[in-house]
Amino acid sequence: MLSEPRSGQLAAWGNALLAGLVSPDDAVLAIVGEDAVHRVDGLPGESGPVGLTLALGRLRALGVTGLRVALPAPGHPLGLSGPPAFNARALEAEEAVVCHGSALGLVPEVYEAGPAGDVHVEVVWHCLAVREAPPADVPSLGEAERELAEALREATDVLSRLDVAGSGPVAEAAVDAYRARAERGREVLAPGYPARAVRVLELAQRVGLLISVAYENGHGGAVSASEMAARAEALRPVERTARRAQVAAYNAFVEERERGVR
Repeated sequence: MLSEPRSGQLAAWGNALLAGLVSPDDAVLAIVGEDAVHRVDGLPGESGPVGLTLALGRLRALGVTGLRVALPAPGHPLGLSGPPAFNARALEAEEAVVCHGSALGLVPEVYEAGPAGDVHVEVVWHCLAVREAPPADVPSLGEAERELAEALREATDVLSRLDVAGSGPVAEAAVDAYRARAERGREVLAPGYPARAVRVLELAQRVGLLISVAYENGHGGAVSASEMAARAEALRPVERTARRAQVAAYNAFVEERERGVR
């Protein structure tokens, strides 16, 4: 969770574009990031894959007024509303974007291309039909912020008790990566998002950092199978809380629009 999901970037900057707060070029540049190219396949009215600029314009013409994020995991269809075919595709990718204003959704498929030493990443977003219904298990920003504060305390306590986060090159690298991300990631949610959404996402990233350290730093002090199982069991609800908060932050733009705030 140290890097943000592609669906988050697409939703955040797509929302800013739909609201007229950024130019198409700036939005596409932010969405593509370090990838080589993004295309959208299956758009109504298009016979094949098209570029992001055309795709976002087409979605607007189809009535899309906002974009939401889904970050599902096995047993937790977070942000999804069906149908089963779309949910299954999103679960396989572990992320998706759901359109507001039109019954469409986008699921990324990531490809690596090029010779060894010069590999680049290409992304195809598959446009599929979705069910127009409230997304599953997405908290409000206020709920997410309260849950995260508690989750951060729990994660810190678990890591301290199981002796997995105190030192070592992996832990230090993870902390450095988070700090670097924090310095350059202030606009990860794009213009137009409320300050509280930015705050919630940053806190979710901190919790995600601790979880990543725990899972990537070997067995730490959890030397027995039962202790390792206890660590995983303790961290699972914390990870779930962080994912819920991420979705709440990305979806705040659409939620505020629905409430008439903007």
